[in-house]
Amino acid sequence: MAENGTQRFYRAPCPGCGAPVEFKSAQSTHAVCPYCQSTVVRSGEVLARVGKMAEVFDDHSPLRLQASGRFEGQAFTLIGRLQYRGEEGAWAEWIAFLQDGSTATLSEDNGAYVFTRPATLGREPPEAGRFRVGMATAVGGQPFSVAANMQARLVAAEGELPRLPPLGQPFQVVELRSSEGEVLSIDYGTQPPQVQRGRAVRIEDLQMQGLKEASAKEEQGRQFNCPRCGAPVRVQLDSTRSCTCPACNSLIDLSAGVGGELRHAAQREPVQPLIPLGSVGRFEGVPWQVVGFQHRIGREPGDYEEFGWDEYLLYHATRGFLFLVDASDGWSLVRPATGAPQYQNGAQAAIYLGRTYRLQYSYTAETNYVAGEFYWPVVRGQKTHNSDFAAVDGKGILSREQARGEVTWSHGQRIDSSAVALAFRLEGQAALFRRQDAGPVIGNARVGCGTIVLVAFVLLVLLVLMGNCSGSSGSGYRSSGGSYGGYTSGGSHK
Repeated sequence: MAENGTQRFYRAPCPGCGAPVEFKSAQSTHAVCPYCQSTVVRSGEVLARVGKMAEVFDDHSPLRLQASGRFEGQAFTLIGRLQYRGEEGAWAEWIAFLQDGSTATLSEDNGAYVFTRPATLGREPPEAGRFRVGMATAVGGQPFSVAANMQARLVAAEGELPRLPPLGQPFQVVELRSSEGEVLSIDYGTQPPQVQRGRAVRIEDLQMQGLKEASAKEEQGRQFNCPRCGAPVRVQLDSTRSCTCPACNSLIDLSAGVGGELRHAAQREPVQPLIPLGSVGRFEGVPWQVVGFQHRIGREPGDYEEFGWDEYLLYHATRGFLFLVDASDGWSLVRPATGAPQYQNGAQAAIYLGRTYRLQYSYTAETNYVAGEFYWPVVRGQKTHNSDFAAVDGKGILSREQARGEVTWSHGQRIDSSAVALAFRLEGQAALFRRQDAGPVIGNARVGCGTIVLVAFVLLVLLVLMGNCSGSSGSGYRSSGGSYGGYTSGGSHK
């Protein structure tokens, strides 16, 4: 589609093997030979070999080179891919060649996608160390917050590339996010630092053609022996960074790759998920498969009482990942937020996409049981600092999680337990799914005055009894603060 542009192509033999290497964009300075993986740099009409690139690893993404689509009315073609690994996660950036001859980037963002274009800050980018996670700043008069500041390194690339950080050498990546859903990233892997700005997109809205066919995907997966008990462990998604052994329930870290050193942690007292791994449920009009499960516990500051909740990681081939959260006060369906709400540490409210959310709970969350596969390295005992918010105008929910080097927001809404059971065709077990109603708490217009008086009397008696109790330092019963879908992102921010 982008071939209709006015600029001409450039093709020359690879200095390493002689195979043709093609440049579609005049902005591309590097390319990776598809035959010998030589990294070549273009200088005028001459190609020079500067090294050899590691082969890209296959991932769950439906994207591939030469896939095409439309963004804001303009045709584009994917001409290159860069694969990065951060401190605790990996992501890919696809180079898109637009019809007007410019380039853009289609990045993976926690299983979703973000379309960004080159941008400027209006000044020289500050040193990466000046961006403190959670701090507020302004770009062109618009408020942003620092969502991440971490080290990353390029691990592989293919196709045509407008920039090429040194392979394997660490560099800083800073991400700013706004309450309007915008993402602004500063890549310190090149000089001067590269700035990109954009927002979330859905693959189906890009009208893409030439995607990988689901039926043609490899279904063999990866297989190895559990480092603890020796039982065979099968990994289905190439994006998986941690999984559990089906025989001994050990949690296995795959962040170094199956061929690397496998670390494991024994898990006692296995938790049985209400929804079995591998189950398929229908949400948002499409089928989602349960690929991961974790049980988490929370504790509020100064409170010795703990509360727990379950999180199911759902996967769809083109929409990425979604979280289904099961807590004592109801079910919720949430996903990572592309932007970051307007929020100051310690504030009682946050604003996101024009809606106001009130703070409900703040607590420390810890993962204490894991099953299945996850796209970030899950560690038992992993802790985050969470804050949960509820929309003042309905069922909308918002959650903030802060871990080392990153603040992650997720948003979504509560759903009825009957809708969850129906989605997985488990209506016969609806009683097991029943939680508090997801609807707003309102008075029943048919309740009479006598009922109201009776309820008031019962509450008064309870208050008197509680006041006579001594030695109770806990907060008593409370519903789970984790019901708003806090999750550990593991740094997989792209």
